[in-house]
Amino acid sequence: MALDELWQTSREELQKKHVSQIMAFAGQGQLRDGSMASEEFRSFLATIPSTLLRRYSEQCLEGPFPNSGLALQDIINQVGHRLGFNVIDGRYRGVSGQIGFDGLWRTPENHSIIIEVKTTDAFRIDLNTLAEYRRALVSQEQVAETSSSILIVVGRQDTGDLEAQIRGSRHAWDMRIIGVDSLMNLMVLREEVEDPKLVRKIHEILIPIEFTRIDSIVEMMFTTAQDVRSGQDTIEEDIDGKTLEPKVIPVSFHHACIERAQLHLGEKFVKRSRSSYSTPDGSLLLTCMVSREYDKGDRAGYWFGFQSYQKDTLETSVKSYVLLGCGSVGSILLIPFSELVAWLPSLNVTERDDRSWWHLHVTNQNGRFWLNRRKGSERVELTKFRIA
Repeated sequence: MALDELWQTSREELQKKHVSQIMAFAGQGQLRDGSMASEEFRSFLATIPSTLLRRYSEQCLEGPFPNSGLALQDIINQVGHRLGFNVIDGRYRGVSGQIGFDGLWRTPENHSIIIEVKTTDAFRIDLNTLAEYRRALVSQEQVAETSSSILIVVGRQDTGDLEAQIRGSRHAWDMRIIGVDSLMNLMVLREEVEDPKLVRKIHEILIPIEFTRIDSIVEMMFTTAQDVRSGQDTIEEDIDGKTLEPKVIPVSFHHACIERAQLHLGEKFVKRSRSSYSTPDGSLLLTCMVSREYDKGDRAGYWFGFQSYQKDTLETSVKSYVLLGCGSVGSILLIPFSELVAWLPSLNVTERDDRSWWHLHVTNQNGRFWLNRRKGSERVELTKFRIA
């Protein structure tokens, strides 16, 4: 049984295993370039939650074991995927005629970052070798010299010697260093926010820039705080225009909704941001939103704010859904985005500064679910989208 399939059937048992044991279950148990073990291990990493990625990285660094450096390389490249980069996995071991980078990450704006993963800085890193990887990629037209850089991911916090080595070299403007733990923190941050502008800021942090003026760092901190607040405390308006009190989305309810969607669709989902999920290969996208139930006399009401950037994200896939958790896990609506988008022009919309959202007012009357639209537009029945 393939490792990612084993994850679906024996998840609790696998979660207790050390990463070295997980590797032993993959293929023939040995990570080699082009091997089935490598393919299964990488597919497994693409499926698991970020908490396990962090734990496995710590295990790779706490005590060396056979191929721990190779496992860490795959883990770091999976973090690149979670951060929104287009990732090309590198080679485990260098061979003649092949460029020996550990990973190649590309931003949507087409900046390329050559990744070098080091569990320790006990041995001096040859910066010229890393620079040669970049020159080779430029010569093969895989990256552009003006929009490429090198990122060294290190396991240790004490990197003073390496930092001095870079500062004193001609590569100072092309290379940067980040610790594994800090990179993991960026991944967690990416999962807790929605604003695409912040995702671009995260990418920019990993690219060599001049920090004499620190406005960009302050802007990232401010945008992060603003985005997190908007995800927790949302002013709601019911269909009659009455302002309702702020709500806090229950995380367990959110997670339960995703579990139900996975069973219904027969797909595995990985968290990409606060409300966005996708299959490991990104072929199917899903936005999940939940609302508590409001008593409206003869019916129950629910309110959701569908953000413009959520719409933009869902439009990048030919197969995408909007999942609405209505009060509890027993009332979940799974609506194809292709149908929802047709209703947006007839919904109330709020525009503030640089963001906007549509108001999805849903009511449940005698077991039938309805989407209420602006005055003059008939409501749309949603009951057929309810999943068990």
